[in-house]
Amino acid sequence: MRTTSPVLVGRTAELNTLLDYATDSPSAIFVEGEAGIGKTRIVHELIEHPRLAGKRFLTAHCQPMREPFPYGVLLDALRAAGNRITPVTELSPVTGVLRSYLPELAGILPPAPEQLHDTRAERHRLFRAVRELLDAFGHTVLIVEDLHWADEDSRDLLRFLLAELPSHFTLLVTYRREEVAGGMPLGPACRSSASDKTATVVVGPLDVSGVQRLTAAILGDCFVSPDFAARLHERTAGIPFVLEETLRALRDPAGAVRTDGVRARRLLEEAEVPALLREAALERLSRLSDSARRTTQTAAVLGIPASTRLLGDMTAFSAENVRAALTEAIEAGILFECGRARYGFRHALARQAVYWTLPGPDRERLHARAAIELARTVPQPLVRLAEHSRYAGAHEDWLYYAEAASDQAGEVGDAATATSSLQALLDEADLAPSDVGRLAGKLSRVAYTGLNQHEVTAALERLLSDSRLPASVRGEVRLALGLLLSRQSGGLESGRTAITNAIDELTGRPQLRVKAMSVLAQPYIGAVALGEHRAWMSEVDRAVEDEPDASFRLSMLANNAPAQLMIGEPSAWRAIERLPTSTDTSHEQRDLARAHCNIADSCSWVGHFETARGYLNSGIRLANDCGAPFIVSTARATRAHLDWVTGHWHGLAERAATLHEEYRDLLPVASELSLIMGCLAVATGQWQRAERHLRDTGMDDPNNAYAPVVVNAYAATLRMLSAQREHDRAAEIADIGIRLVRRKEAWVWAAELVPGAVAAQLRVGRVAAAERVAETFDTAVAGLDAPAARAARPMCRGLLAARCGDERAGRLLEEARDRAVNLPAPYFAALAAERLCRWRVERARTDRDRTTESADGCADPAAFGALAEEFDALGATHDAARCRYALREHGVTQSSRRGRRGYGEQLSPREEEVCRFVRDGNTNREIARVMFLSTRTVEQHVANVLRKLKLASREQLRHRSPEHRRV
Repeated sequence: MRTTSPVLVGRTAELNTLLDYATDSPSAIFVEGEAGIGKTRIVHELIEHPRLAGKRFLTAHCQPMREPFPYGVLLDALRAAGNRITPVTELSPVTGVLRSYLPELAGILPPAPEQLHDTRAERHRLFRAVRELLDAFGHTVLIVEDLHWADEDSRDLLRFLLAELPSHFTLLVTYRREEVAGGMPLGPACRSSASDKTATVVVGPLDVSGVQRLTAAILGDCFVSPDFAARLHERTAGIPFVLEETLRALRDPAGAVRTDGVRARRLLEEAEVPALLREAALERLSRLSDSARRTTQTAAVLGIPASTRLLGDMTAFSAENVRAALTEAIEAGILFECGRARYGFRHALARQAVYWTLPGPDRERLHARAAIELARTVPQPLVRLAEHSRYAGAHEDWLYYAEAASDQAGEVGDAATATSSLQALLDEADLAPSDVGRLAGKLSRVAYTGLNQHEVTAALERLLSDSRLPASVRGEVRLALGLLLSRQSGGLESGRTAITNAIDELTGRPQLRVKAMSVLAQPYIGAVALGEHRAWMSEVDRAVEDEPDASFRLSMLANNAPAQLMIGEPSAWRAIERLPTSTDTSHEQRDLARAHCNIADSCSWVGHFETARGYLNSGIRLANDCGAPFIVSTARATRAHLDWVTGHWHGLAERAATLHEEYRDLLPVASELSLIMGCLAVATGQWQRAERHLRDTGMDDPNNAYAPVVVNAYAATLRMLSAQREHDRAAEIADIGIRLVRRKEAWVWAAELVPGAVAAQLRVGRVAAAERVAETFDTAVAGLDAPAARAARPMCRGLLAARCGDERAGRLLEEARDRAVNLPAPYFAALAAERLCRWRVERARTDRDRTTESADGCADPAAFGALAEEFDALGATHDAARCRYALREHGVTQSSRRGRRGYGEQLSPREEEVCRFVRDGNTNREIARVMFLSTRTVEQHVANVLRKLKLASREQLRHRSPEHRRV
């Protein structure tokens, strides 16, 4: 069971500094950091590093003894070396003075000199002897750990060494700044020689990203959600030791740790303080005076950094006594100054360790006192008041403050605070049915606006089985449950069922009933036919036609108009024109933001890409202004989707991966981001990665997936199988994808799938099937407002014409290319141009008739070179390699327009590409096939990558941490 990380995380810069100074002796390195920050781990990595393979290491560990032995720590380091280290030069006679101190080295030390009978002279001779001995050892690194505990004589000896370091010697000390006088490890008078190199390396806490990577490394590279990492960081302050102890406390009997989902968050919040931290807190508290201990415990109950005045009011101490108590607690390393004139704990676990030293009655008394003092604050901190009232046992006050906190949070768009406050209240068994009904209604209204899904879903499910829930709000709770389920993985069908049932329970609440209908009208849900969605759209239109409530009309318009736009209804734009340009309330602004972002999303699926960009920008601005995190999350996915289709690929894969980690629990967002990552992987030839991402879109369970995403995932899969020359398998996938489109009646979203399906059918000789698909598509999208589908129609007809030898093929393929350019969809325009080029070149070769050559020169095989550059500019490296291979096939050589540049010790673009494939686990033969190169050429690229990255094997490259991978 692993309890520490097998790799160093987040300390690359610090380790590199240590290496630079340790290899450039004489030098001195001071490593500063608080307890548990990882100083010893960095030192261990330094000792094991191959750059220091020729160095001798002497290690000394200072101990917190009350009466340390003079020079003991340094002499112990020399004694531990024993006969393992032999001098490389003859020892000076002065080193004989060490015989009485180091009998273990008697075999190498000269005879002891005569005594000087002068204490100061003897001391100076001892110091000289140590320096001479270290100098004779040659390339040596002396490591002194925890210098803050060293005796004063050892400090004096280190000061003497530092004044004139031996020529091939490095001194490295670690210390805690807060435990040395003035923060200076050897005092203000300590100076090193002007010719020596000295560095101070401050090791700080890890950030959230570092905590995430360290946790994953400790747990065996499992997925660690950003939310869990952020909570871990909050509780541990990014201190590695505290993090390791926390993970140890979270392990179940089998040794596993949950790092994702509600249960993981709850386990983290409820985890006991690790024993070592608890013991350390008790030991430090025991050294404090009574007033300092009471002030520290009061700060632990308050839970947030507190002012001197508040601590004085809570403890009834004078201002002078509070300041003295705080100073004592800070000097003891228990409390810290957290911002200007505010005092608190280093991390949440330290606070908890002190909090649980108080008996229960004392905790209740202090919570009650805190509630009294905080109630006088303007504005009142409602969340804190609710918490203190709860733990003081003041039930009515808790109900009042928690509900007020939820209302306030809902008004400013803080759904997480609103839902957590309401959930805590609803979990109480003493609530009256009237309170349950009121609070359940509020939870239902705020639940869908936030990002915390699973926990709220469980709370709503409990409510529906709670006998205290009034019938009048049961339909509202069920509707909220259905809304949440519909955006969770595997929950679309059950969510749709819940919403359908809620409609029957909402007969007395017409607006909520219409809201439920508008959700069932959304066309992207599962594999339900669009005809059913259209029926619900009509129901909603009739219901709100004469609705006097303008706010409700806006809310329904934000649902229905984008839904109609998504299925290509031209009339949708007339409905969109009715959207207001401004709103009066934050609630209306959220609906307007939702309308704009929904319109952008719909436009991105049917081909109105430039229009989508405009609505997306305005929608995000409105959502940020009113605090709508769920709207922002969907908008960020839409922006990534737009960047994919419009060719803005720079950094897109990394951005999509980051967003996917952040929103992996939100099905509509996560599945769309998986599609984008899968499509990018197909374009770069990373087949294993592509297949994994495309499967994550829901292809295996379309009833519980978002239909446009799945349809386009089938299209990307066809591109991948075609590139792999798996034509029979491609034809099978084409059949499956087209069956889904027929069942869903979703031809409007099949602009990528249908041309791929037609091509796949033609490759295996199924001409009639290809013609039927193209004809059905042509008929289905006629009259729809769907520019992407319009661009795909001539592509399908062009493919069929080319197969039949029809002269119109060139014109149709050219039309498809131009329409894709105008969308703009540059990647698909380039693919169309490649098909056009291949058709013209093949046509010219077949009949030797150059009359088919157009003015743009596409019949010339050299045109593949220009296409390769287009693909390269996008980042479609596999497509570019395919075009360059076509050049070589036709005997055309192409020189770079910029000339060949040298990359020195940096990886070239080709080497970076090879590096990615090696990290993904591909063999040289597989890489060669994807990149259209010879295996020998790939071998040379792999050798260059390993040489430049200073690695011995491709296995080391595969397991190298991300922060080391760039030269």
